[in-house]
Amino acid sequence: MAAKNVIPSDLPPNIKNYLIDIDGTVCDDIPNEESEKMRHAAVFEDALETINRWYDEGHIITFFTSRTEDHREDTVYWLEHHGFKYHNLLMGKPRGGNYHWIDNHSVQATRYRGKFTDLIKKNHIIEVFKDEEH
Repeated sequence: MAAKNVIPSDLPPNIKNYLIDIDGTVCDDIPNEESEKMRHAAVFEDALETINRWYDEGHIITFFTSRTEDHREDTVYWLEHHGFKYHNLLMGKPRGGNYHWIDNHSVQATRYRGKFTDLIKKNHIIEVFKDEEH
């Protein structure tokens, strides 16, 4: 059986590779310690609409959650029950926040603050590695 979602190693510049948190970002904030609530978390409708539109536009959608592998079945059920379109589901994101992602590819981050919309461009100060010019 062929892989369901084969993603090329280099995406065109107009295609984004979204990593999207679940709890508190696309639904109620359910801690791992209250996993019995995961199947019944309320979906954020604006997140569902926006993420599915991004998927339909050709962007890559990966849910990246602090839920553990023990929660995978409930998580897949919830995503499919609510109709989320996605390519991948990564479990076991480190808990605690204050993330600082280091990668050899370009990375952008957007903090969810209560509403999914189209993304806009803003200039902000960011932390980067010191290079030879500095």
